[in-house]
Amino acid sequence: MMEKHWKLSEEEFEEKFSSCTFRPLWFTHEAHLRLAWIYINKYGRETAFEKYSNQLQAFANKYNADGKYNATVTFASIQIMNHFMNESESYDFQDFINEFPQLKVNFKQVLQTHYSKDIFTLKEAKQHILQPDLVPF
Repeated sequence: MMEKHWKLSEEEFEEKFSSCTFRPLWFTHEAHLRLAWIYINKYGRETAFEKYSNQLQAFANKYNADGKYNATVTFASIQIMNHFMNESESYDFQDFINEFPQLKVNFKQVLQTHYSKDIFTLKEAKQHILQPDLVPF
């Protein structure tokens, strides 16, 4: 079954997310990846990380999901997405996610190649960017 965020074009997706009018229930893991893909394509890795980070925090604040934002996971996600995008033959996100399905179905395992600890639960990881302790980006 196709996820709801596919009802939006890339432009609509970015506009709704940046204005905090994106439907929270549509913001699945795949939608997170798509947003990262859109931002990296449009702005490059560094600016993508800044926009992604700031807007995820604003989104979490708007919907009273204060504990949801994780600085390290956000940082790592942009680094990982950028790496796979550089390896990709794809021209759109749908082809990209089909080319690298592990990003959608087993993202935690991809993170575990870089981090020995569970960065999803560490309080320090939520508040500050922790650099990888296993394999650098």
